[in-house]
Amino acid sequence: MISTHTCPLATLGGKETGGMNVYVRDLSRELGRRGVIVDVFTRQQNPDLPQISRRLGDNCRVVHLPAGPLKPYDKHRVFQHLPQFTAEIRAFVEKEALTYHLLHGHYWLSGRTALDLREQWGTPVIQMFHTLGHMKNSVAQREADRETDLRIQIETEIMAQADRLVAATPLERAQMAWLYGADPARIRVVPAGVDLDLFRPMPVAESRTRLGLPQEHQMVLFVGRIEPLKGIDTLLRAMALLVRDVPEMQKQLCVAVIGGNPADHTTDVNREMEGVKQLRTDLGIGDLVLFLGAQDQDTLNIYYSAAEVVVMPSHYESFGMVALEAMACGTPVIASKVGGLTFTVQNGVTGFHVPERDPQALAAKISLILRHAALRERLGRQAERWAQRYSWSAVADQIMNLYGEVLS
Repeated sequence: MISTHTCPLATLGGKETGGMNVYVRDLSRELGRRGVIVDVFTRQQNPDLPQISRRLGDNCRVVHLPAGPLKPYDKHRVFQHLPQFTAEIRAFVEKEALTYHLLHGHYWLSGRTALDLREQWGTPVIQMFHTLGHMKNSVAQREADRETDLRIQIETEIMAQADRLVAATPLERAQMAWLYGADPARIRVVPAGVDLDLFRPMPVAESRTRLGLPQEHQMVLFVGRIEPLKGIDTLLRAMALLVRDVPEMQKQLCVAVIGGNPADHTTDVNREMEGVKQLRTDLGIGDLVLFLGAQDQDTLNIYYSAAEVVVMPSHYESFGMVALEAMACGTPVIASKVGGLTFTVQNGVTGFHVPERDPQALAAKISLILRHAALRERLGRQAERWAQRYSWSAVADQIMNLYGEVLS
């Protein structure tokens, strides 16, 4: 596994940590349980960490190798250090006298590294992008949010050269073909998974007690990075409309925002967080919205179980793993009708779809779920059942079939 710019062991909620970290971590762990020997190569960002970690369990190692500064770094600038990263992988492999049957790249930076290694070793390359540069550019509202021409170029090259491509949804498969000219015959649709041992329903009373939340209060939950793409401004505007129209709701309602990592000290991250907090003040909902920062993965299920609803007002999601985690905990999800969320969330069954950037529509659906307990409980039960089909065991079955196809 190659996860160049971000480590699968990193704390979630930071600028460069999210669903891809979970995917690489949990898929590698599941493959290891099946006897597959997995090495995950990632860029070293902390000189105090050991080079090799075995936290993923039997048969799995995370190998940290230098590529540029030994600290968090702008992922776009990581590209210039890929030759060093590739050379470090080759030196590590030579020192340990290893031979790999497959290279599985994650994100465009890793795909470039995988192709360079294939040129040296002849090892087949399977590539998953997790997000697509063309799609991010299609929803970017500011020049600063646009992906670089270099990323688009490298993605196009990987699409043409990798032995197989993995798309999280049929829509992403189509986007690869439409936007990059990828050969549909080499694309396999395999969804992301969810850890059903970790994410499972917990009694609401117990979860609220553990969080110190009064039993009679209602919580709307947002989990994700604090960046424009995630649409948190739409959620704040929706909540302002909701309490304006139903003022009595504000007394027993809170919006919990999980995301943002204290380790992220970049100007862009700080500016985005300050902008969101200022919007909260400008909308007059300062007492309503709580910013909780990044939370450990092992505590997220408590928040999901305590919430009436999880809201994902994103402008683009290739899949939407937060939605899957919430549904596995029996919590309905309201999501923008974009990208992978159109598949992950079943409208009217496990939650609701709303148009992106539409605070009024979002406020209406949040109000509907908050006011109707029977509806909320029905959606939650159906959401839990729907999430069962996305176990990592089921996902690993499909990945193993793909590996077998390539190796044959």
